[in-house]
Amino acid sequence: MLRSVLTVGGWTMASRILGFARDMLIAARLGTGPVADAFFVALRLPNLFRRLFGEGAFNAAFIPAFSGTLVTEGRVSAKELAERLACLMTLWLSTLAILGIAFMPQVIGVLAPGFGREPEKFALAVEMTRIVFPYLVFICLAALVSGVLNGLDRFAAAAATPILFNLLSMISLLTLTPYVATPGHALAWGVVISGVAQLGLVWLAAAQAGMALNLFRPPRLTPPVRMVLRRMLPGMLGAGVTQINLAMDTIIASFLVSGSVSYLYYADRVGQLPLGVIGAAVGTALLPLLSRQLRAGQRLQAHRSVNRAIEMALLLTLPCAVGLAVTAEPIVAALFQRGAFGPDATIKTALALVAYAAGLPAFVLIKVAAPGFFARGDTTTPVRIGIASVALNLGLNLALMGPLGHVGVALSTTLSAWFNLTLLAVLLARRGHLHLDRRCRRRLPRLLLASMAMGAAVALLLAIAPEPTGGSGRALLVATLIGTGALVFASVALALRAVEPGEMRTLLRRRR
Repeated sequence: MLRSVLTVGGWTMASRILGFARDMLIAARLGTGPVADAFFVALRLPNLFRRLFGEGAFNAAFIPAFSGTLVTEGRVSAKELAERLACLMTLWLSTLAILGIAFMPQVIGVLAPGFGREPEKFALAVEMTRIVFPYLVFICLAALVSGVLNGLDRFAAAAATPILFNLLSMISLLTLTPYVATPGHALAWGVVISGVAQLGLVWLAAAQAGMALNLFRPPRLTPPVRMVLRRMLPGMLGAGVTQINLAMDTIIASFLVSGSVSYLYYADRVGQLPLGVIGAAVGTALLPLLSRQLRAGQRLQAHRSVNRAIEMALLLTLPCAVGLAVTAEPIVAALFQRGAFGPDATIKTALALVAYAAGLPAFVLIKVAAPGFFARGDTTTPVRIGIASVALNLGLNLALMGPLGHVGVALSTTLSAWFNLTLLAVLLARRGHLHLDRRCRRRLPRLLLASMAMGAAVALLLAIAPEPTGGSGRALLVATLIGTGALVFASVALALRAVEPGEMRTLLRRRR
């Protein structure tokens, strides 16, 4: 599992870094004005469907079924299952895309109802979302093929696809802007182009792995196909509850002052670096591994896999959460404060980032806890918890948006994530599927102490550091803070034996 986590995490890290370059370019060209708000709403909708119908619900139901079929019936049966589901997904998503384009004003009226007070912004959101909406067909099919690759323990190509999204978005913004109405329209076309490219990349990787899928094979509701569909329906909410909560944030933020949608977007993008690298890597590697171990009756190995996944997740997540909370303002300033993105936008985005950072461990651990249900074929329990979490998020949004503005929206998402994680963990423990072993119980408090020591050291350094001037000065300050924090955390973690030096050396040797 370590090798798989490192593979996914490495490619995801490269994608996130490139994504920051994309967001820096967007911030400089669009800032936080009406065009930026409209584009981020347009991007939110297909991303929501991608998480629900693609990476979230579909993978939660498909990967255990594909992995189990691969083990018990062989590659031919597993390939047939993937192809029949691909055709069903193509028909369903194409219909959804056509309906979405036709009724887009009504859709935007639901997703961003506050835009109705600004007709120009509402019209921009409708236009851009119509351009972007076909992206969901390509990216959901790419998620299916990625699930096949993950079931084969081939993680690199699927993890690398977001690089194409970031590259093609930047190229489109730079080259298409003179030929379309706004830079936001150029970005929207770049999103669609990237969807085609991402599907092409993972299909070629599957073909090289001996799984050249026929994406247009006539569908047939065989028992394995019906089982995946039956588990997928409740999993849409259980696996994608975080995305539903983020969509709820967009709806609420549309009623706040102009720029609130953009503040939340930029803050979420920074928070997505550790969430995407750590959470996606651990969750992606854990689900097929657990599915195979449980199918083979290896209960003890499955128990150990979950414990090691928790350790790996918190080893990287806790210091990231503390570091982001302490250094939110200098990080946002270094990344985005240029061009149309001014100091006021930096402060407001940083406040939202602090709220998101407080929920980072919960966001990541949900990706560790959810496979404990999905690998056992249970997608009903996460959906019930998901419904409760969404309801709590809505209630907190309505209560906090008045006194705290957009920060209250971010804080609501964080609190609902902790609620979601708590219920998942309690139910797994009651069923005997989650029990922290001695090693895990010993290390987790030490990781927390090391993270707090790191946070105190970074806060002290930030307090005595001179005010940076210019983009290079801000970048140097952030690099210094990150380097200091990493050194302090590593030193304290080793001193407390939260991390064993021998394990780190073994891990590095395996990686080489």
